[in-house]
Amino acid sequence: MCEYNLTIPSLGESINEVTIIRWLKKEGDFIKKEEILVEITTDKINSEITSPINGFLKKKFYNKNDIVEIGCIIATLTTSKKIDKKNEIKFYIKKENNKIFYSPIVRKIAEKEKINFYELETINGTGIKGRVTKNDILTYIKNKKSKKILLYKSKKNNFNEKIIKMNRIRKITSDHMIYSKKTSAHVTSFVEADVTNIVKWRENLKESFKKKTGEKLTIMSVFVRCVIKAIKDLPMINISVNETNIIIKKNINIGIATALPDGNLIVPVIKNADFYNLFELIKIINDLVKRAKLNKLKPEETKDGTYTISNIGSFGNLFGTPIIHQPQVAIMAIGLIHKKLSIIENSGVDYIKIRHKIYLSHSYDHRVIDGILGGGFVKKVAYYLEKFNIYTKIKK
Repeated sequence: MCEYNLTIPSLGESINEVTIIRWLKKEGDFIKKEEILVEITTDKINSEITSPINGFLKKKFYNKNDIVEIGCIIATLTTSKKIDKKNEIKFYIKKENNKIFYSPIVRKIAEKEKINFYELETINGTGIKGRVTKNDILTYIKNKKSKKILLYKSKKNNFNEKIIKMNRIRKITSDHMIYSKKTSAHVTSFVEADVTNIVKWRENLKESFKKKTGEKLTIMSVFVRCVIKAIKDLPMINISVNETNIIIKKNINIGIATALPDGNLIVPVIKNADFYNLFELIKIINDLVKRAKLNKLKPEETKDGTYTISNIGSFGNLFGTPIIHQPQVAIMAIGLIHKKLSIIENSGVDYIKIRHKIYLSHSYDHRVIDGILGGGFVKKVAYYLEKFNIYTKIKK
């Protein structure tokens, strides 16, 4: 039994990745040589990849809607016959009306220089009816090689630029953010909250709390508690979406977006956050954030979140438009706590006082959350923040 690894062929210099549209065969199916196996797409064109052999589809490594880099193995095929090394993956471009024709000499040159049909189509033909001539393809190859040389020289000689590769976390984050924007219809609502009581409460207790417990008294613990209360009031925020199905989560697992020393981002998760009292939340948050920055989190500690909080105030930002952490449907960004002159009404009389204010930015998936729920939720969180009791005790 011989195996053949099926890869995504080159689609031109500017194409680095494709998206799987659909598989036409299942694992275990028999496939004839040159039979269409999978349909793919780029931002420019839809295409088909055919089987280079008669055999069976042993294993698919990617599914529908997966993004795959050029050159990656997408499937393994098996055959009882020895595989001819000259077998090449046939790659078809879907055309609307006009049929592509290339002369034998052009096809021979293209095969030798490993130029596929997509690249051939990009060459401007000077022959009859715009056909690509021998001179056209040779000129294209010459220009292509000279461009690579010039690109190499410009990279080598440009001392004003430095090229660095994305590390693994940065690339995963990048892919996840792009996927989230493609998946969810993002809407963001903003609310201002008065957190004066919380600020004063922390100032009064932080030193004694540190001496007594060894723990840093974080305001984030209060935000988490208020978010939990709001989720219990409005449980349709604590959901996910699977195609046309809405999945309501029974557990409240709160993710805390944490900036790492190298500038990357990670989201440790407090599982069953509603089971803990304030003291326990303080300890858990301090521990997760500390180990996150030391790169000591376990894989399961970043999974299964149902709602995420991002503290953009730590960067000095007032408000923002956070991107939803898939497969969740909402995320809240907490802005910088700052002093403001505010009008306070008391017994029908207005007073001007200095208060500690904060902006809450709530991004939610408009496919399943309308403004009345998305905007109402952030308003509910603000309500609980403003009603926080300045005399709250921290009990173990």
